[in-house]
Amino acid sequence: MKSICTICARSGSKGLLNKNIKLLNGIPLIAYTIHQAIDSKLFSKIIVSSDSEKIVSIAKQAGAESWFLRPKKLSSDKASKLDAIRHAVIKAEKKFKTSYDFVFDLDATSPLREVSDIKNAYKLFIQSKASNLITATPARKNPYFNMVEYKGTKIKLVKSIKGVLLPQSRQVAPPVYDMNASIYIWKKSSLFNDIKLINKNTVMYEMPEERSIDIDTMVDWYLVELLMKSKIKNES
Repeated sequence: MKSICTICARSGSKGLLNKNIKLLNGIPLIAYTIHQAIDSKLFSKIIVSSDSEKIVSIAKQAGAESWFLRPKKLSSDKASKLDAIRHAVIKAEKKFKTSYDFVFDLDATSPLREVSDIKNAYKLFIQSKASNLITATPARKNPYFNMVEYKGTKIKLVKSIKGVLLPQSRQVAPPVYDMNASIYIWKKSSLFNDIKLINKNTVMYEMPEERSIDIDTMVDWYLVELLMKSKIKNES
């Protein structure tokens, strides 16, 4: 069974300019994900999809393969990431004259994942015979307990429990999760044929909060930087 890993990294970013190649503790952000993919030893190919020649160059230096620029229609902030992943897989199969059974996507903005997360997510995916896998972490806010909608002058909980006016604590409310955009896995047939990301054959791999930060703002960046420095200090 052949697996391919895609890492999508466009140049545009409204939240944090050029974040994919911004130096995080002296290393380009995207390099963390490339190195994790390499160290997992799960992939026949690791492909970076980008619309930036500079990102392509840095990705190659880090050990990934990248030989094409993503089309503009797949590079805007409104473009579907799924379409970008499909495009990268098509490009790879054509270049390497092969067909892949499984497609992984690792988000470049989630550097706190560990290699063991990639391996354990793949193990769960195979054991569960799922069509695809997403990763998530327990949510900090719960729509059954402390998330509200505000319309006009009316406030109401986002979700309600039949027969219960209001859960007395977060602990007794139904558990909910935040998708952390860290690891995605598909059977290739599911990636190309399923319209929705989540369907009846989707499985979830749970990750802890401290490995689930998806960098979107400068606050996220500072927090990740702090956690990385703390981990290095504790390991030394």
